[in-house]
This record gives sequence, C-alpha cells and structure tokens, in this order.
Amino acid sequence: MKKYVFLVLMPLLLLSCQESKEIKPEEPLVERILPKLDPTRYNVAFLIMNGTYNTEFTAPYDIFQHTQYRKGIKAMNTFTVANTLEPITTFEGVRVLPDFDYTSDEMPRIDILVVPSAEHHLDTDLNDTQMLEFVKKVDVQAKFMTSHCDGAFVLAKTGILDHMASTTFPSDIETYKNMFPDLDVKDSVLFVHDGKYITSAGGAKSFEAALYLCELLYGKEIADSIAKGLVIDWNLSEVPRFIAQ
Repeated sequence: MKKYVFLVLMPLLLLSCQESKEIKPEEPLVERILPKLDPTRYNVAFLIMNGTYNTEFTAPYDIFQHTQYRKGIKAMNTFTVANTLEPITTFEGVRVLPDFDYTSDEMPRIDILVVPSAEHHLDTDLNDTQMLEFVKKVDVQAKFMTSHCDGAFVLAKTGILDHMASTTFPSDIETYKNMFPDLDVKDSVLFVHDGKYITSAGGAKSFEAALYLCELLYGKEIADSIAKGLVIDWNLSEVPRFIAQ
C-alpha cells in the first residue's frame, strides 16, 4: 500500500516542483543606456566618485546642459565618468549612475573635463594613481580642464597646474599652498583662468565659473541668457577673479 501511494504521489510532487520552477520570476535584466552624444557639440565629462559634493557637480552640469537649448552655438554634451558603472553616492547621499567607466570603457573624446570636489580630495583620492593617470591622459587633448572647490587638488597632484595660476575652496587655500608649495595660488577670488585651466572656489560660486566659460565660448548674450533661465544674477565685471594674460 505504501509503495502504491508513493508511486501515485511522486508524479504529482515532480509536477508541483516543475510548476513552481516555471512560475518563479526571472532575474531582472538591467539595460545599460549610453548617453546620446551629438558629434557636432563639445563633449563635457564630469569626473565623479563616492563623496562627490552635490553643488560642485550639479552647478556646472546645469549651466553646461542648458547650452543645448540655445541656437546658433556649438552646444555641450554632458555626461559622467567614474571608475565604475555601479551607482556612486555623493557626500549628501544622492546616488548617481555613471555613464562611462574610465577604467574599462572605450571613452568618447573629452573636450572639457570638470572635476567637482569630493570628500577625500585632500587625502586618499590623491593616492588613486589610475584616476590621476586618467586626468593626465584627458589633459593631452582637452580644450579646457576645470575644477571646483577641492577638485583643484586633483589637478595639482597630476602636475598639470605647474606654472599655472589656480585657486580652491577658501578655507583650504593654506592646505593647498602647503601641499603644493611651488604653485601660483590665488586667494580672495571666485575663480582663476590660466591657459586652458579654470579653477574655482566652488560651492554656489561654481555657477559663476561655469558661466564664465560659457561667456568665453559663446559671448555675453548667451551667458546672460543661461543665467536668466536659471535665475542667477550674472555680471562678469562684478565677479572677483584672476585671468592670466
């Protein structure tokens, strides 16, 4: 009798297991969506990492992204690069999905590199040789290399700011001078432009440095238009700055 019951129930158990396996939801597939890069525009890459500060990232991103809505100019493609494709977490806790992994992807041409400040730009990030080599590689062909707040420490560490004037976050000026004693460091200004390097004090003043680059590339009318669209008071003549001649 027991043998008979087993023979009857066994197919039912197997069928039940099979049905259970069939209705088990499949693992979700995550599709990577690459940004659309218009080949007629400048390519602007934002170097992000865990601990990146929101404002120094989003302020210039806002300014440069809005060039796409102005006619008659060579606008900007904006995208992010990191050493991973996994989400990075900003200092304030915002999670950002990088567009490109500079350690493994075939990178698009980068005309303008933006280095926002990050939590460890004064210490451990400066030991990231792969990141520093990436910055140096971009510098070879980029039209502009820019930093905001302590992002200047990254540019300085690579050596590309040697013989150039630069600045950083106001309360970190002395640390910057001590760490890089041979640099020409400017104080009491919101941004410095020397050659193809633009370094800013950061924070909300990252908007000013980004608007300055727009005015440099596109003229006052376009810069004023972008500033108006973002409700920013913009008058270059009133901004404390140092522009090398």
